[in-house]
Amino acid sequence: MADGTKAVVDTSAAGGAADEAALAAAIDELADEAASAAGGTDRAPSDSEPSPSGEETSEITAPLSAKEIAAELSAGDAAAARRRADAAAAGAGAGKAAERPPQDPQPTVDTRDTGTLPRTLPAPLRHSGDTIGHRYRLEECISQAETFSSWRAVDEKLRRAVGVHLMAAGHQRARAVLAAAKSAALLGDPRFVQVLDAVQEGELVYVVREWLPHASDLAKLLATGPMEPHDAYQMVRQVTDAVAAAHRRGQAHLRLTPRCVLRTDSGQYRINGIAVDAALRGLPTGDADGDGGTADDAARTDTRAIGALLYAALTHRWPFPEDRYDLQGLPRSLGDVPPDQVRAGVHKGLSELAARALFDHPPHHAEPITTPEQLAKAIALMPRIRQPEPELPAYTAPPRHNTHALPTAPNPTRVVAAPGTGPVPMAAQPVRRSRRRLRRVVKATAWTVALGAIGVGSWQLVDSLRSTGPSVAATQPASGTSSAPVQAAAHTPVPIQVKEAQSYDPVGTNPPSNYLTDKAFDGDPNTVWISSWYQDPFGPKPLPREGTGLLIDLGTPQPVSSVNVQFAGSTTAELRVPGAQAAGNPQKAQPNAFTVVDKGSGTTVDFAAQAPVTTRYLLLWMTSLPKDNDGRFRGHVADVKVFG
Repeated sequence: MADGTKAVVDTSAAGGAADEAALAAAIDELADEAASAAGGTDRAPSDSEPSPSGEETSEITAPLSAKEIAAELSAGDAAAARRRADAAAAGAGAGKAAERPPQDPQPTVDTRDTGTLPRTLPAPLRHSGDTIGHRYRLEECISQAETFSSWRAVDEKLRRAVGVHLMAAGHQRARAVLAAAKSAALLGDPRFVQVLDAVQEGELVYVVREWLPHASDLAKLLATGPMEPHDAYQMVRQVTDAVAAAHRRGQAHLRLTPRCVLRTDSGQYRINGIAVDAALRGLPTGDADGDGGTADDAARTDTRAIGALLYAALTHRWPFPEDRYDLQGLPRSLGDVPPDQVRAGVHKGLSELAARALFDHPPHHAEPITTPEQLAKAIALMPRIRQPEPELPAYTAPPRHNTHALPTAPNPTRVVAAPGTGPVPMAAQPVRRSRRRLRRVVKATAWTVALGAIGVGSWQLVDSLRSTGPSVAATQPASGTSSAPVQAAAHTPVPIQVKEAQSYDPVGTNPPSNYLTDKAFDGDPNTVWISSWYQDPFGPKPLPREGTGLLIDLGTPQPVSSVNVQFAGSTTAELRVPGAQAAGNPQKAQPNAFTVVDKGSGTTVDFAAQAPVTTRYLLLWMTSLPKDNDGRFRGHVADVKVFG
């Protein structure tokens, strides 16, 4: 309620029938409002409309589609019919109302049978400044749906911004939302926006997640036009890898829209609302034992959603008849056409990939892609699309100035010949001036050669005088050899291929972040391996840790002379090699069992050994990490190159 008190339903025998009738009328009013919204009198808010607060669209949960609105209305109509029947029975048999035991139309106890819970229940009424769970202070409502609301809030305990979804605990979807949020929190993949808390407290259910204020969602990125092939390739590859990894662990998103795909300042894509967005709207979760969906249906749903994202990124059109996410839809009569037939200049390989993922019957009899795992393999088989070279500014020739010429008299007055006359012969004075300049240049060259010869002779004379002593004579070269000093041959670096890499955190309690470790040495600085997160850079709290690292395996012992590392964000790191104690199992060895080869800090660090070190393993030990947008500290390794 507005004053913070809980709404209590009076179930006494005296007023049971009246309360049931009042509740039925209220639910009928809600159903009528929803029906008028679907009919066009008061349309539901679309993605193209800005939020009331002007907040970043990346933090707004996407509104319902037409299919989801129809599901909401059918559920509301069924509940309204049931309430009207109860109210009619109560009015007809008013004399028997006292004989019947009172029934609670809105159970306050979360029973095991969720079918007894109401399908339509308004979102809890809250205001800015309210505190949830004695910890989360609501700041601004960024999205309001019929059954839930989304807020920007502040975690007063950790002093950071968070996102909060609110739903009534008596709603039939409440338990599914809690289960989805808890399973998403256990995923632990940094490529997904993390679920931080999921709690049922009295009449309220709330889900807390990370807040990324500086990230831009895909809908905002597409506002100015289609993506370049390299950017679209990076987006679909990163999103597909993340969704495929979630499906391998039994998780599905089921509502992957342009609002859910966020790009951070470092160029990495993170996915918001896995499982939770679908549960909030009552969509099938992909559990064959639960709500009618199957794992195959969930895989096809997410694959088709990724195909739609790629289609929109390539064509700047939404691949369905409806206009969504500030994008114009395709005509219904167009059919299943690939992106390269909608817009000229689309990359052929990406166009075929989008059609195979989106359509059940792709053009040209291509084989459809039905799972994120198949899509990830198809992307891996594609030739890598390189980032275009930046265009250099047009070269402008500087004005010509003869800085070596001596000052001369001004040019003589130009004489214009009369029409019909021959060319005027060149005067003798400029010819003499040119010869005079040539003589001066020859004299200067001669003097320079003479001075150089005198200097060389003086150096040889001094060297011969110094070499007359007995100690120096003993070191003179043998007869018949040259007396010139012998210089060591310059070392030419030879690239060494990295076999694999593993996260190294022997004193941490967090599970090692082995996702995307191959991106640290794939030769593409736009792909980044991200370490586990930490509350502070490193120090005595909460653990006496010195740092975190990436253990690089070369496959076989090889001589290493230098290592070049590119970080996403300024990082302080050391290059270490395992000592005698860590040679057997470096992954389990402590950091002090490694020997420091070199140190450095910055976004690009070159580690060099004084002499080539023969080793199989290299430890990139990071002692100071950059701070991310969520206030946590993570290591970001973009590219590692090893040279022998």
